Amino acid sequence: QVQLVESGGGLVQAGGSLRLSCVASGRSFGVYAMGWFRQAPGKEREFVAAISWGGGSTYYADSVKDRFTISRDNAKNTVYLQMNSLKPEDTAVYYCARRPDMSASRLLNEYSYWGQGTQVTVSS
Repeated sequence: QVQLVESGGGLVQAGGSLRLSCVASGRSFGVYAMGWFRQAPGKEREFVAAISWGGGSTYYADSVKDRFTISRDNAKNTVYLQMNSLKPEDTAVYYCARRPDMSASRLLNEYSYWGQGTQVTVSS
């Protein structure tokens, strides 16, 4: 029904920045929160950041707090993840996800739609 397409990943040096975007394509009615998750090689997918429908509530994993910023532009059906001061341990495939509720959540299993992921590689 709803497709999410991430973009903006790439290869950067430690200390650099990337801005990921996630666009919801197709029909997208109602309200929904959005989240970013990531999965590194050999590790489980983990929560990164989430934002409520109105943008007033945001959550961050401790590992990215103060470095990453999640935002959204509902008029563009787009959510962003600004990543600054990147570290090699941030290397992962980053996925955006949509939760069919206006409240943000840290819980992976509360998200119904997922993007294909975009690779972020941070070199040292």
